[in-house]
Amino acid sequence: MAILLHIDTSIFSAQGESSRLAQAFVDRWRDSHPGAAVIERDLSQQPIPHLDAAGFQAFIAAPELRSEAQKAVVAYSDALIDELKRADVIALGLPLYNFGVPSMLKAYFDHVARAGVTFRYTERGPIGLLTGKEAFVFAARGGKYFGTTLDTQTAYVRDFLRFLGIDQVHFTYAEGLALGAGPKQIALAQAHAAIAALGTGQRLAA
Repeated sequence: MAILLHIDTSIFSAQGESSRLAQAFVDRWRDSHPGAAVIERDLSQQPIPHLDAAGFQAFIAAPELRSEAQKAVVAYSDALIDELKRADVIALGLPLYNFGVPSMLKAYFDHVARAGVTFRYTERGPIGLLTGKEAFVFAARGGKYFGTTLDTQTAYVRDFLRFLGIDQVHFTYAEGLALGAGPKQIALAQAHAAIAALGTGQRLAA
């Protein structure tokens, strides 16, 4: 059975424009996968704690030496990673806040990047362990940043997912949403048209 992991990172939860775009994709995916499963992870409704020194020490401690508090930290991280491992497809709603990704998404990334679990180091560099997956990212922005040096999101998110072994990463953009009702309407219409025209791909058609 195919599984999709739907992650929203907007502070407005399902009402954020990036969330709505991701939901449009998820609805389309459901239609093409009768009986398939969707895992919902709304980081606004289910906040991820920011990683601190104690959390990092829990990750690197030997399992048999972990305290009860450390075991709880690792169990929480393991649950997030298990969702990623189970998923064939990932749909990520991505707003732009102050020229970067939402802090809650960075916190999520910090909890799922685990050496020996989601990637491993080798003499030739790191190798991602979450292979065979496809990610679709739906980026909503108030201004127009794609293709400029101010677009810090695209490379970062793509590189992070590839670091974990997810090398098929597709972006759909809705930009200029704060530039007036007309530009917003056009941008959203174009984004929804792009979602409707997305190639099925190996995973989407599975």
